[in-house]
Amino acid sequence: MRPETYIAKRLYYAQRLPDADRSRSGASAPAVRVALLGIAIGMAVMVVTLAVVVGFKQTITDKVAGFGAHIQVVNFDNNNTYETNPIVCSDSMLDLLRTLPHVVATGPYATKPGILKTDSTFQGAVLKGMPLGNDEQIRAQWRFFRANLVEGTMPDSANHALISREMARLLALHVNADVLCYFVGDRIRARRLHITGIYDTGFGDFDRLFILTDLPSVQQLNGWTSAQVSGIEILVDDLDHLERAAMHVFYHTGNRLDSEGNALYTQTLRSTNRAIFNWLDLLDTNVWIIIILMLCVSSFSMITGLIILILDSVQLIATLKALGATNRFVRRIFVTEAGMLVSRGLLRGNLIGLALCLLQYTLHIIPLDSATYYVSYVPVAFPWLYWLLLNIGTVLLALLVLLAPSAVASHVSPARVMRFD
Repeated sequence: MRPETYIAKRLYYAQRLPDADRSRSGASAPAVRVALLGIAIGMAVMVVTLAVVVGFKQTITDKVAGFGAHIQVVNFDNNNTYETNPIVCSDSMLDLLRTLPHVVATGPYATKPGILKTDSTFQGAVLKGMPLGNDEQIRAQWRFFRANLVEGTMPDSANHALISREMARLLALHVNADVLCYFVGDRIRARRLHITGIYDTGFGDFDRLFILTDLPSVQQLNGWTSAQVSGIEILVDDLDHLERAAMHVFYHTGNRLDSEGNALYTQTLRSTNRAIFNWLDLLDTNVWIIIILMLCVSSFSMITGLIILILDSVQLIATLKALGATNRFVRRIFVTEAGMLVSRGLLRGNLIGLALCLLQYTLHIIPLDSATYYVSYVPVAFPWLYWLLLNIGTVLLALLVLLAPSAVASHVSPARVMRFD
């Protein structure tokens, strides 16, 4: 063990002894506690902030993808409404898309705007049809709604429908009830839907809009053939691979024509929900601001704590210099000691932050207004890579910050200290 490390350890463990057993005057003990508290609180705040923001972005993104998939191949002539122009979806096209990198599932869908009417009220809605069955690709397309099913069962035949809890409340509907849905076009048509289940995603804007049913029923309402659909939904394995997967899809479908001469267009959930993702991107700015502020607070705590440790050890410094120790040797002692104290503070901060995140993850202690935030509680994720990088960056910054105050030890003169004593 190097001599400076040995001395630093003795000084570090002396700080943890009762006052009577300390080798120092004891004046540094409160300063050390305050510094440790500042470091621990700063680290805990950064850990919680990172977990909440990443969890919030993941939750909102999963909900948006649940209603519209990660990538869609649609008609180039479509506008921003749900009254879409069809494209031809062939088995060969689906098989091709499923072989592309990062693609885990594909499936056709069709939409039709309508109005739900009961004896007392009415509500605008979009009927979205998807294939029914137990095929792995079909189950993947329904997985999001199956996970958010709160009552009843999933649709399993024609004209069976899945509605949201919010829509059921607005229309006073329940499982196994029938409701008339009117569709306006060249002529008004009505279709009786049988409600088999109720879902609740907490995403109010979409929950009040979508009714899920079988694909052939919506194709029939649009007057389409069995091969014509509003588009093809594509799910990817990881959102980080979204743009790369979208490029592969575009390469095989973009600016090309189907068998009926319809131009194909590739769009991602980011391009179709720009307002939501612009809002989520603003959270990254908030994270950086909070992390920078907490690092500043922690750095100030570390600097003041180290200066007090040095000033409380002037006699030891003078003695070491009188014995021939260099300024570099003395600085290493206090940087090492401060590093051990910082590690203790970071450990406590990580434990506090992770404990708070775990409590929120399991018990959902802090609620949110789902009408405003699209979730009913504060979501939490555990991005271990980001957490590791945060700790590494904090340690490196701490060591860099501690170099400056350690220079105070260089100005301690053995002669002046001994003359003063």
